[in-house]
Amino acid sequence: MQRGAERRSPLTCGDSSRTPEAITITHTALAHPGCPVVSLALVPRSSATLAVWASAWLAGAAAPDDVLDSLAPWSEAHDVLAADADTGEWTGVPGPGSAPTSVTMMLAALRRLSPRGQARLVLPAPGDVRGLPGPGPFSREATSAGEGILFPEAGFGVVPTDIADGVVRWTVYRVPDPGPVPEYVALTQAEADLREQVRTSASVLTNLGVARHRPGVREEIAARLRSRPTSLWPAGMPPQALRVLQQADEVDAILAAAAGDELGGQQGPTRSGDYGRRQEAEPTGLGDYGALSSSAAEARREALRPIATAVRIARRAAVAEAVRILVSVPT
Repeated sequence: MQRGAERRSPLTCGDSSRTPEAITITHTALAHPGCPVVSLALVPRSSATLAVWASAWLAGAAAPDDVLDSLAPWSEAHDVLAADADTGEWTGVPGPGSAPTSVTMMLAALRRLSPRGQARLVLPAPGDVRGLPGPGPFSREATSAGEGILFPEAGFGVVPTDIADGVVRWTVYRVPDPGPVPEYVALTQAEADLREQVRTSASVLTNLGVARHRPGVREEIAARLRSRPTSLWPAGMPPQALRVLQQADEVDAILAAAAGDELGGQQGPTRSGDYGRRQEAEPTGLGDYGALSSSAAEARREALRPIATAVRIARRAAVAEAVRILVSVPT
């Protein structure tokens, strides 16, 4: 294990089965005394997990151990390192060339710099930089990873990456200017748009012939959903936010299925739950191992791009609403 990394066992409060199918199941705190969490749901991104729990902790609605436990589904161990010496000096987090520290130390830095701050989830993609602070190391690395968290009041952001088997590193970047507050997207509107994209995605899959060439695509989508990490969310997590996160995961799995034979074969899971690794597959009539022609692949990407955008918007809106609700609850 990397020095400074913390290993956590998944929480066991509530339903001990913790199956991925148990989406948005709720438990009451009275039923499980001492258990700080009430909602079991699929986790879209590790950054979404930390953004919600860190905000709840800063607001006094969660304990530090709750934050650490929430990260366990993503990796056995997590460590933290500053991106450069200046960031290290600013935050007190070790910089390059030093042994990494723990998430606990990052939380201590966060508390010191922003006692009652809130986290902002960013899910950038090429051509979609909403929520980013502007050009700089954090924006570049968050775009590369497809995720990150800004702590505007604290003046820094973090980006997770896999550095070894079973170890996720959270790299800290100083962000003195977090940029303008992102445009507010009502969760109700994000949910409605996502539902519309669910209908659109079904039509797109049909038009693109995915189901015709891969008759087991429904089972493939279900398997992808089952493979995603599950986590317990803080008490007070709004049910609508959980529902939207679930719907976004479902649409994301459909997108992965639609893209699965672009390079030939099924796409294997990555840490974030998205699919981008080629696996062997049976020929589908689309070319060698189902590979699409370049023109057909581009047409597919163009058709699916607005759906992927809707998924990111919905996830950001759900996490933003969860943070808003959790930090407003009196402690």
